[in-house]
Amino acid sequence: MAALLHPPDSLPVLVLALAIEAALGYPDRLYRLAGHPVTWIGALIATLDRRLNREGDPEGRRRIAGVLALGLVLAATGFAASALALACGALGLLPGTLLCALLAASLPAQRSLHDHVARVARDLDRDGLPGGRRAVAMIVGRNPETLDEAALCRAAIESLAENFSDGIVAPAFWLGAGGLPGGALYKAINTADSMIGHRTPRHEAFGWAAARLDDLVNLPASRLTAGLVVAAAALTPGASARAALDAVRRDAGRHRSPNAGFPEAAMAGALGLRLAGPRVYGTTRVEDAWMGSGRAEATGDDIVRALVLYRRACLLLWGLAAGLACLVPVA
Repeated sequence: MAALLHPPDSLPVLVLALAIEAALGYPDRLYRLAGHPVTWIGALIATLDRRLNREGDPEGRRRIAGVLALGLVLAATGFAASALALACGALGLLPGTLLCALLAASLPAQRSLHDHVARVARDLDRDGLPGGRRAVAMIVGRNPETLDEAALCRAAIESLAENFSDGIVAPAFWLGAGGLPGGALYKAINTADSMIGHRTPRHEAFGWAAARLDDLVNLPASRLTAGLVVAAAALTPGASARAALDAVRRDAGRHRSPNAGFPEAAMAGALGLRLAGPRVYGTTRVEDAWMGSGRAEATGDDIVRALVLYRRACLLLWGLAAGLACLVPVA
């Protein structure tokens, strides 16, 4: 009975999940057939937003409603993921670990992120600025019509750096620390932040809990991501690990986000660029500090260089997970 109640060990699951997702991504056919865990979580969040976030309520009540909504989302996600993990454990060590890894491979997004950012460089080269703007609009929230070529390329590289942290390293971290439930709960928090964690009249109060919790759970991963980028720079000709480390120390804490500055500063320093800085979301201009002390005139070639660095950092993440899996005894 004890074996039936024991989910697969998290580190072997993480190692396999990262390898599966890097090789296969999330198949389009499966997405069309059944959706994706993020779409399922997102549908629940949207329903709770419609039903609990009443615009006529005072700010305090809307904040409490947001806490309740986040709690319901986490309870539903945690219950479903825990049940799946226990079901995998009941299959035995090898089949249970493999099935759990297949499920967990839906949580990181290494391949999807790479493909979306690579498309920006490809479309910019093939179709010029209009093509690059269409491609970058798929991965950033800022107004693409305000972007010249350099700003467009910086936006793509910034998105690569930030999403490496919260789309790959963070789910991997929490998957390794808490198994399938840990990874799924992180994804639920991150999805809630992306949907309702905005400082808008509708969501500033209701999304307060989601935004604050997302900041908290991303703290360890953002620092780990910066370290991975620094290490990858040391292995990449033309990149500078020293400049990456200097940029993190000097600039990361000046970013308006408590987490995004770490991967962005590391990427900027490694590539000899300046990232972040002032930018426009919709019609709102956001003033932010520059990350890195290099050139602001980024090009499509810099996107390609950033992707090389990203691939090596992903490999280092996998190697770190594999090393820990070898060191930690199987329960």
